[in-house]
Amino acid sequence: MLEKLREIEARYDELESEMADPEVIADQLRYKKVTKAHSDLEDIVANYRELKRVMGEIQATGEMLRDKLDSELRELAEAELASLEEARATLEERLKALLLPSDPSDEKNVIMEIRAGTGGDEAALFAGDLFRMYSRYAERNSWQVESMSSNPTELGGFKEVIVMISGDRVYSRLKYESGVHRVQRVPETEASGRIHTSAATVAVLPEAEEVDIEIDPNDLRVDVFRSSGHGGQSVNTTDSAVRITHIPTGMVVTCQDEKSQHKNKDKAMKVLRARLLDQLMEEQEAGIAETRKTQVGSGDRSERIRTYNFPQSRVTDHRLGLTTHRLTEFLDGDLDEMIEALIVSAQSERLKKAE
Repeated sequence: MLEKLREIEARYDELESEMADPEVIADQLRYKKVTKAHSDLEDIVANYRELKRVMGEIQATGEMLRDKLDSELRELAEAELASLEEARATLEERLKALLLPSDPSDEKNVIMEIRAGTGGDEAALFAGDLFRMYSRYAERNSWQVESMSSNPTELGGFKEVIVMISGDRVYSRLKYESGVHRVQRVPETEASGRIHTSAATVAVLPEAEEVDIEIDPNDLRVDVFRSSGHGGQSVNTTDSAVRITHIPTGMVVTCQDEKSQHKNKDKAMKVLRARLLDQLMEEQEAGIAETRKTQVGSGDRSERIRTYNFPQSRVTDHRLGLTTHRLTEFLDGDLDEMIEALIVSAQSERLKKAE
């Protein structure tokens, strides 16, 4: 591992020199690639340099202990050595995780699909709550949220809402959110005050570029129709809504949010590409059944991953067994603690398999 880290540090220094080279600075495309590569290595190099510092101190403290010391100084040196050894072990584990091959999709934007599940109007309201929660989380991270398709209800919820979330490493942060989200609360639609359990499903798909998924135009059936709003009332007097059917798979994507047929078709194609890429990834991973079973973020949309309990202001992630009593803050987009725990858990699983 240390040899690999030395090579990474040398490459990091080379990139730093390139970033100061006037020729590289003048070529904006090359400069962007160099700065990106430099940034990707930053965490590894910072931790490696800290590890080298700690190892140097361990050596110096060990040499001190070989000298004749009075009992008080020896006790202090031994305590310092124990602390340094602990720091070294932590840094080594962190570096092992950083050196794991990254998911090639981590850099991608995402298509997020939120659908009301069991629970009728209450499930649709909860789907709306989840949509607002992820929108607030995106806002906290300076990500952009663009509506791709939506089917709102008169009470302010959604039967379905599909959005694209764009920004820095969005998929790496949101990929563990796929699954069934369950809510326990007294519904606004319930007069008797009984606690109901409802559910909504979340699917997080990495955005697929045309180079990722090649779609034969002959495999598509494109239908256009007039957009409609709540209860079927017309909201557009032209045939701007688009329905695309991918004939080989039977996948159907509908988009009617835009007034422009061209924009609706473009958005529908983005959703279709993302779904086809997701299907391809699932097929590839199906051959690695054991890995998929142990991963925190298997992406199985039928798996119940989290419960939001309003009476006790509690959010529980069932994969981690982790509970927080900050429901209000959580629904306001304060998700980092949970997401970090999911990332660490997934890395731990991968480290076990790499050993």
